[in-house]
Amino acid sequence: MNLTIPIELERFRIEVREFVRAALPTDIACRQREGWPPTETDLRRWFGILAAQGWSQPDWPKEHGGTGWDPLQSYIFEDECAAADAPHLSWRAGSSLVGPVIYTFGSNAQKARYLPKILTGEELWCQGFSEPNSGSDLASLRTSAVRDGDEFVVNGQKIWTSEAHIANLIFALVRTDRDAKPQRGISCLAIEIESPGVTVRPISTIDNGRHVNEVFFNDVRVPAGNLIGELNKGWTYAKFLLGNERHSNALVQRTKREIRKLRDLAGQTSFGERFIDKPAFRRSLAQLEIDTNALEWAVIRAACTHGALGGRDMAFASGLKVVGSELQQRVADLQLEVLGPWVSPEFLEPEEGAWHGTFRPAEVPVDVPGTMTKALFRRAATIYGGANEIQRGIIWRSAFGGN
Repeated sequence: MNLTIPIELERFRIEVREFVRAALPTDIACRQREGWPPTETDLRRWFGILAAQGWSQPDWPKEHGGTGWDPLQSYIFEDECAAADAPHLSWRAGSSLVGPVIYTFGSNAQKARYLPKILTGEELWCQGFSEPNSGSDLASLRTSAVRDGDEFVVNGQKIWTSEAHIANLIFALVRTDRDAKPQRGISCLAIEIESPGVTVRPISTIDNGRHVNEVFFNDVRVPAGNLIGELNKGWTYAKFLLGNERHSNALVQRTKREIRKLRDLAGQTSFGERFIDKPAFRRSLAQLEIDTNALEWAVIRAACTHGALGGRDMAFASGLKVVGSELQQRVADLQLEVLGPWVSPEFLEPEEGAWHGTFRPAEVPVDVPGTMTKALFRRAATIYGGANEIQRGIIWRSAFGGN
């Protein structure tokens, strides 16, 4: 592998860095630096800034309103956003997951209807895949869509649906043929959250945040024109989407930023000692840096060769997801170790803005306020997007031809 970065990419990095650091609102960067998850307001503001620059979709082709950047440029863009403490946007279902499905498999009418509003952030999407009895075994899903004239009538339930409480539409996997084999009777529907019969119910999580929800469908009528792609081909589209999701779940740029913050924090004197002076800690930190560097090059390779590995693409994406999510947990564990007594449950649920230089005691390190919240949320990293145990099975089957 040639690890030399061409001079034109270095110029591109400088251009992105200068724009991001000048355009990113200080209060948003401060909240990110303190470890808090971005608020909906933060995300909409930053997304609007990027949209005005024409950079809201760095992974999309130009013909669909994206930047048309190559994979290395897209990687550099996210790297600079992470380094500047900008909110992470690529997990947004409409941008990184649903949008590519629509412009790859959707009709011209669907592209015209949905893509412009994803580009501007006017419409937000969520992803309706998992069900109470269909998580890792997704093909066993039971939410049904029965054709009735020019509509589908949808009944069933989705669970662990991220951001359904703020979304306008849900990209739902539904069963349209109960007599077909499990994977062959599934279709994809775009369902408006405000449709009669749709109910969104929050699920409490250990970090005390509002991330995931239950979504119920009770005789929900969906226009037949909202069928994405072909009838009963939804499993193919779901695999396409999940492959993109597992690439993005590696979050290596964000992990690099967290490790740099961890190294700086370990160099500070806290309670009479510096963690960086402890040999065991230095070994753990060095191993984290080595593993993250290896993951970074694997992510870049995957981005540049996507589609060239044939049937191994999905397994490679699974590998990135496994390593990336476990690295996120290891970093969070070391952060808690270094911050020690400063990490307290009292930091779990502040009023928005309360820690932005107003109420945070001067002696508390800037990284402390959201550290516990972030560490608790990271416990889910090895579950969402496909549990790591399942991903290891995918890797094994690809390598050894298992069933």
